[in-house]
Amino acid sequence: MAKGENAGRILKGKRKENRWLKKPWKRKALGLKAKYDPLEGAPVAKGIVIKKVGVEQKQPHSGIIKCVRVQLLKNGKKVGAHAPLDKAIDFIDEHDEVTIAGLGGSQRGQMGSIPGIRYKVIAVNGVDLNQLRTKKKEKPKR
Repeated sequence: MAKGENAGRILKGKRKENRWLKKPWKRKALGLKAKYDPLEGAPVAKGIVIKKVGVEQKQPHSGIIKCVRVQLLKNGKKVGAHAPLDKAIDFIDEHDEVTIAGLGGSQRGQMGSIPGIRYKVIAVNGVDLNQLRTKKKEKPKR
């Protein structure tokens, strides 16, 4: 620790230098989230379903996670999105317009044993996926 008359200046400079060692501060300062995030900082985005895919879980789990490949409308980027809960994939067809949101993994990552999937489907053709599953609403015909 610096001591003496100019200690404040030295401490301030060291604090400034050491901030760059902290990952969250560095990401914020360089604007890395907006740079690499397909949703460009937005909480949700719309896209068109390209195809349905089954993704195998990571070890030690076994099973197939039902996912869809989605091309975003805002920038044309392709991302994988998970169809949550039982039989949800049956209500999603190719060329449907879906709304996706983040899955909630830490540090913009995947959740649990789903490899490479960072988003989940929350609506299909403007209708909430949960209401479609519980048969409270019908999917509109396009």
